[in-house]
Amino acid sequence: MRKKTGILLMATMMGVFCVTGCGESDEVQNSTVEETTQSETEAVSEEQDDTKADATEKTDDQKAADEVAGLIDAIYVQERTDETDQQCADAKTAWDALTDEQKELVEGENADPDYFGRDTGDASLDDARNQDEIGENEILVVSFGTSFNNSRVADIKGIEDALQAAYPDWSVRRAFTAQIIINHIEARDGERIDNVDQALERAVDNGVKNLVVQPTHLMHGAEYDELMSAVEAYRDKFETVKVAEPLLGEVGDDATIINEDKKSVAEAITGEAVKDAGYDSLAAAKDEGTAFVFMGHGTSHAAKVSYSQMQTQMTELGYDNVFIGTVEGEPEETSCEAVIQAVTDAGYKKVILRPLMVVAGDHANNDMAGEEEDSWLSLFRASGNFETIETQINGLGEIEAIQQLYVQHTKDVIE
Repeated sequence: MRKKTGILLMATMMGVFCVTGCGESDEVQNSTVEETTQSETEAVSEEQDDTKADATEKTDDQKAADEVAGLIDAIYVQERTDETDQQCADAKTAWDALTDEQKELVEGENADPDYFGRDTGDASLDDARNQDEIGENEILVVSFGTSFNNSRVADIKGIEDALQAAYPDWSVRRAFTAQIIINHIEARDGERIDNVDQALERAVDNGVKNLVVQPTHLMHGAEYDELMSAVEAYRDKFETVKVAEPLLGEVGDDATIINEDKKSVAEAITGEAVKDAGYDSLAAAKDEGTAFVFMGHGTSHAAKVSYSQMQTQMTELGYDNVFIGTVEGEPEETSCEAVIQAVTDAGYKKVILRPLMVVAGDHANNDMAGEEEDSWLSLFRASGNFETIETQINGLGEIEAIQQLYVQHTKDVIE
């Protein structure tokens, strides 16, 4: 009887222990599950918050970049207004406030990170030549212009310096016809260059009596015509007004009509290209199967025959391995495709591209020597017809013989 009671007591105690122990285990497990679920929920919430924050940051970055793009597009115009100077300053201030990441997002109708971000050289080496105290005699050098600082210094300033050296008793001043470029330089570098109207007004205000205008344009094209119209409006403001010839002189009626200016230019640019390529002569380059291609701008203006005349001049000089092309493909035989075919048919396997432009600016750096698939460099490569294609990014204005040709043109009208 006592033995059974003991067994029963033990069983009861074990049962109680089992019930108590199992209950505590469930509570611990439930607590662990709840804690794990809460941690996972918190992690998901934090991840969602981070995603939202990233999205907000990206939106803010793009908004800031878009605002700068809008400011750039606003000054990418050909008309100057009373607000232009302030707009240029505002665009630069807004750009400087962007982070490096935000600057990469700048994109507009004409805006991109290169507008302010591309290094084109030291603008402080340039001379805007917009000083007053001109005197009675002024030589106004009118150029289309370029925002590439190194090219502006070497090419445009090079011509201006040569003219000033030749005529120390005259004041040499500068004007650009492209307001878009003037605004770009002012916004990025703080350098203010006169447009044609500003330069002519400056001459009037300074009491200039004798004005000589020397265009650095290549030919009597659309830019030259616009310049003549602007000058005509001021003709009665001076005692004498004379406009010198552009680089290639008179146009002529057809491709066979060439003049001494074109001959001088052909000899000068070919000689410089041959020297820069490391050849002793053009004949030596020809013997090695090398052709030189000079790329001009091209135009729909009647003056486009000047490019054909330059090709005629090269032929008459015996420069069989020299070819003339244009970005615009006008005239048609100067298109990139036509030039590639001509060089191929002539059997040359090495090509050197060089601009037929006064300045080595955007067209030379991008349309000719750029890495985009539609650049001349890329198109010549894509043809598969040539062993090597090299580029010489040098404007005509830095060649001393070209500078002296402008000096001669100025001399012709002064004397």
